[in-house]
Amino acid sequence: MKKSDFNYLLPDALIAQKPLAERDASRLLYMDRHSGQIADQQFTDFIDLIDPLDLLIFNNTKVIPARLFGKKHSGGKVEILIERILDDHHAIAHVRSSKSAKAGTLIALDKGYCCEVLGRVDDLFQLEFKGDDYLLSILEAIGHIPLPPYITREDDASDLMRYQTVFAKEAGAVAAPTAGLHFNQALIEKLKAKGVQTAFVTLHVGSGTFQPVRTEDLSEHIMHKEYFSVQQEAVTAVQQARTRGGRVVAIGTTAVRALESASQSGQLEACFGDTDLFITPGYQFKSVDAILTNFHLPESTLLMLISAFAGYKPIMNAYRHAIDQSYRFFSYGDAMFLK
Repeated sequence: MKKSDFNYLLPDALIAQKPLAERDASRLLYMDRHSGQIADQQFTDFIDLIDPLDLLIFNNTKVIPARLFGKKHSGGKVEILIERILDDHHAIAHVRSSKSAKAGTLIALDKGYCCEVLGRVDDLFQLEFKGDDYLLSILEAIGHIPLPPYITREDDASDLMRYQTVFAKEAGAVAAPTAGLHFNQALIEKLKAKGVQTAFVTLHVGSGTFQPVRTEDLSEHIMHKEYFSVQQEAVTAVQQARTRGGRVVAIGTTAVRALESASQSGQLEACFGDTDLFITPGYQFKSVDAILTNFHLPESTLLMLISAFAGYKPIMNAYRHAIDQSYRFFSYGDAMFLK
C-alpha cells in the first residue's frame, strides 16, 4: 500500500482545540472489525462493551512540560522542545531559532536557568542544562505543556491536568497517550467493580507520533524510535487473561506498540528499550485482541496501525462516517473502539 491511500479530508472545525468539561463526556464510535458494522455511542458506554474476563492495558507514561523558551547571547529568540531526557542534566531536543544553533551556544531560560548546545544528533540537538537542579525540576519550574501542532492556541493552566491521564506515572513523554485521556477515576472504579482487570506498560510518546509518513512507498519509511517497557507483571496479567478466556484490550495505539514490540519473538516477554516497530496492513498481531483509540492524522503511522488491525476499507469507511457525524478528532477528540 501507498502513503496516499491513507489520506482523507478533514474540516478544520472537527479538530478538537480543547477538552470537554468532563473526561468521559466524549462520543465513542464502536466498530466490529469482523463484520465492519459501526455504531454511534457515548464513551460511558465503554464499560458495557468490556467483559469481566477482559484485561485492559494502559500506558502509564507521563507527559513532561517539554517546551521551553529562551534567548541566545545575541538576543535571538529560541524555542526548545525536549524529545528525550538522557539523564539529570542532558537531553535531546528540537531547537528552533532564526539561525541554527551551533555547538557551544548558550541559551538563557526563564528564572535564571541556562543550557548549552553540545552538538547535533541527526535533526536534533544535544543540550546540557547547567546548575545543580535536575532537568525534570527545571521543566516543572519553567516548562510548558507541548500541545500538538494541530492545536493552534497557546497552552494554559488546564492543559497541565487535562493533557495527562489520571494514571500517569513514568515521566518521559512529550505527547499524551490520548485514548487514556477519556478515563476518570470514577469510570476506572466502575470497571474494577465489574471485575475487569487492568495492567500497565510504558511507552514514552515522542513528537514523531505527529509526523506524517514522507515516502510514498511505505517500505522506505524510517520509523521514529520511542522508549518502551513491558514488565513481568503485565506479561503475567496477559497470560492470566488468556487462560480465563478474556480479551487483551489495549488502551491506545501506544499500548499496542509496546505490547507488540515485546511480542516479536512470537510471544509476549518482559523487556524494555527503544522500539521503531512500524505496523502496516498485513501485520499479524500477537498480543492484542481489541483497541480503544482516538482518531488519527491523515497519512500517519497510527492510522496505518489501526488499518492493519481492523482492515483498511472498514477503517476508512468508519472515518468517513465520523466526519459525516461531526466527531471531534485528534488528541482532545472523541474515541473509537475496535473489537
